[in-house]
Amino acid sequence: MSEKQPGRVLHHMQENRLDHAVVYLEGHGSESVEVDLVALRRKIDRRLMPYMFCCYVLQFLDKVMLNYAAVMGIKMDLKLVGNEFSNTASWFFIAYLIAEVPNVYCLQKFPAAKWLGGNVFLWGVAAAASAGAHDYRSLLVARVFLGIFEATVSPSLMLLSSQYYTRSEQAPRFTFWYMGLGVAQIIGGIISFAFQHVHHVGLEGWRIMFLVLGLITMAVGTLTFFFIPDTPMKASWLSDIEKVALLQHVSKNQTGVWSTTLNLKQIREAVLDIQIWLMTLTTIMISVSSGVVTTYSSTLISGFGFSGPISALLNTPSGIVSIFFTLLVGFGIRNVSHRWAWIVLCTIPGIIGGALLSFLPKSNTAGVLIGIYLVNAIVATLPILYQWTMANCAGHTKRAFVSAIVAGSFSVGNIIGPQTFQQRDAPEYRPAKIAVLATQAAGAFLSVMLFLYYMSQNWRRDRILGPVDDAKVDGTKWAGLTDRENPHFRYVY
Repeated sequence: MSEKQPGRVLHHMQENRLDHAVVYLEGHGSESVEVDLVALRRKIDRRLMPYMFCCYVLQFLDKVMLNYAAVMGIKMDLKLVGNEFSNTASWFFIAYLIAEVPNVYCLQKFPAAKWLGGNVFLWGVAAAASAGAHDYRSLLVARVFLGIFEATVSPSLMLLSSQYYTRSEQAPRFTFWYMGLGVAQIIGGIISFAFQHVHHVGLEGWRIMFLVLGLITMAVGTLTFFFIPDTPMKASWLSDIEKVALLQHVSKNQTGVWSTTLNLKQIREAVLDIQIWLMTLTTIMISVSSGVVTTYSSTLISGFGFSGPISALLNTPSGIVSIFFTLLVGFGIRNVSHRWAWIVLCTIPGIIGGALLSFLPKSNTAGVLIGIYLVNAIVATLPILYQWTMANCAGHTKRAFVSAIVAGSFSVGNIIGPQTFQQRDAPEYRPAKIAVLATQAAGAFLSVMLFLYYMSQNWRRDRILGPVDDAKVDGTKWAGLTDRENPHFRYVY
């Protein structure tokens, strides 16, 4: 592990000016200022959280609408056969995964807020274009473009959240915008139910649904582009004193705020970093279940003989489960920490749900429905992983790279999830249900391994270097060092 001495760090920082926050602080004075941080946090929350929440609601809605369209007749209307429906779901995430490669560069060179707003607008265009699909190929093309433009949402929101909040403050904020997933599950079921009662000559209900949601997404993307500031230093609604106080407050993260310098050495470090591999594998395992929930929950429910509208409504309790566990872990981490334990806690109902899905007879409708709902507890682990990643990865390029890697891992799990549903296994889909059970257990095990790794790294640094000295931390917090380069960095778990 590369360690740098405080004197060398200060020289390195002055020479390269890696973080734009340093330039701002030098230009506006870095002396301590008295600001009510609670009031400042609330002000930032009011300005950022509504847009971030809406972006996450819409990214899930636009993605999951294919799930609801399945019970609205899209398979019959587009003459989808065999595994073509599963393939359209998987290719969305393949495109999502591929798009994470340029995302690393773009998030380093362009402000996350602008990159997010532009992509939200474009995925709205792609969602609306899905309404014009007339066969398998045209639907596939629309889904591929939707995946490309949605790929930036999680990395962008992760980076934005880490710019304005300390590591302990980030957890409830990640929770708030990620809670949009559960809200979208509830709204999605109601929207699908409503549009199944909309009849228009020559235009099916699912087409109108895609069109309306696409237009709403374009509007939110436009607002996001113009109203979320590029960085805290450019927030017109913060005074200079508030900006200085905020930057001093978040400096304790030792992860920096913003820099356009692309450091290939940090990418190499990330590729060789054990924590990134563990985080990636954990995300993949957990996201397999997420892929099943996203694409096939309505299909599983309709397999009990319910009509399309009723299947859509019966899917809404999934959102309530998602919201409950997302809130539980968000505020739990804020008060108790131990992110690894909260991941394990959420996998327990997920494993129980997977077992009910796998081993209860189909005649036990209530039991299997409960299983479908319980599996949704697993989605609350993803904001933990997102926040854990931002809290424990320092260095501007490394953070941008790792945020894209973790988001890409989410897409890998979502590629695997739908592919476990093979037409030959219908209507039981038992291999897919067992996959849900096994991958959640694996995710819990890997999170424990991650906890042990972080604990051992902190113990090692304390043994070699001694406890963290706040006076020395002042010389490294804006130096743009990675978590492995900075001897004063300690991991949270």
